[in-house]
Amino acid sequence: MLHVNENYAKIKPTYLFAEIAHRVSAHMEANPEAKVIRLGIGDVTEPLCPAVVAAMHKAVDDEAGRANFHGYGPEQGYAFLREKIAKFDFQDRGMDIAADEILVSDGAKCDCGNIQELFGQDVRIAVGDPVYPVYVDTNVMAGRGDITLLPCTAENGFVPTPNDLPANGQPDIVYLCYPNNPTGAVATKMQLQAWVDWANDRKALILFDAAYEAFIRTPGIPHSIYECDGAKSCAIEFRSYSKTAGFTGVRCGYTVVPKGLCAYAADGTPVELRPMWTRRQTTKFNGASYITQRGAEAIYTPEGMAQTTATIDFYLGNAKLMREALQSLGYIVTGGSDSPYLWVDVKGDSWAFFDKLLKDANIVTTPGAGFGRAGEGFIRISAFNSRENVKEAIERLKGVL
Repeated sequence: MLHVNENYAKIKPTYLFAEIAHRVSAHMEANPEAKVIRLGIGDVTEPLCPAVVAAMHKAVDDEAGRANFHGYGPEQGYAFLREKIAKFDFQDRGMDIAADEILVSDGAKCDCGNIQELFGQDVRIAVGDPVYPVYVDTNVMAGRGDITLLPCTAENGFVPTPNDLPANGQPDIVYLCYPNNPTGAVATKMQLQAWVDWANDRKALILFDAAYEAFIRTPGIPHSIYECDGAKSCAIEFRSYSKTAGFTGVRCGYTVVPKGLCAYAADGTPVELRPMWTRRQTTKFNGASYITQRGAEAIYTPEGMAQTTATIDFYLGNAKLMREALQSLGYIVTGGSDSPYLWVDVKGDSWAFFDKLLKDANIVTTPGAGFGRAGEGFIRISAFNSRENVKEAIERLKGVL
């Protein structure tokens, strides 16, 4: 008899954004003339910057002749990109990360979901609540049910601390994401250092999602967990070009696994994680395309950095307009200054508020309850849209709230 993986029955039958898409589709079918403004899913709207487009065009030309043609590339990523990442994202910021500690992939979402394959079935997990669903769902799919939810509330600024962990049965792995999805909150260096110190003391691991670090504008806010002392011995970091450079459709990101970072075999023997992640990727992944990686490399040119920064500033400008408008309507809003997301306290049922905005204003948001129990009473609004649509959305909100 063919048996299914019954762990799938322990998660919701549809992914959060699939449920949103279903409701939006039904609304549009019933209201075919409605102009729906999508401020829900965090998909970018601005085109790839000219430097990236030019580099990808050149890479396509390379593929047109035998002399510069590229077939399978190294699964870990081409050296030309890994070296740029190491220099510009880490070394120039004072962090000792080498090119061979970086593994390029097709995006942070895949890496965040796949990294759990390196760990035993009995590891204990801790995640923030609310949380990006991928962290929880992929572990549940793999059969792990010992998951501690760390409260992320207005009282703690949506940043949990090691003091929020249970005294008994402390976790082996903690997922942290800052700037945070969905709350838009950021963590200070002191707050992250407390987690690093805890992890090193407990021989635990931090999985740090830094997909939105390029949106940080406040001086002193860490862009990387490796800005903290001792982080290389207890943390893996995930990065993405999806929001940094509009690669949501192109697909490229990378994971940093420092040399010497270990987990432990059942007998207590240290096992280095970097070779394990390399083995996993070389077995199950053929690498991001040459064309894609040449596009990513162009982000690190002076033109690319200026152009991607301008696009991010544009999205942050959208967020500022929406934050100020919602605050003028009496809502408490977190995020939107170092993040493309606004976390809005609606003081009520979040799915009901989602439905109200969809029905009465033709605006799509994301209900906070979809991110966990502590998300109830909030909605997430994305700043990824045109300025024209954002201004129109603000006028619609003023008309229905």
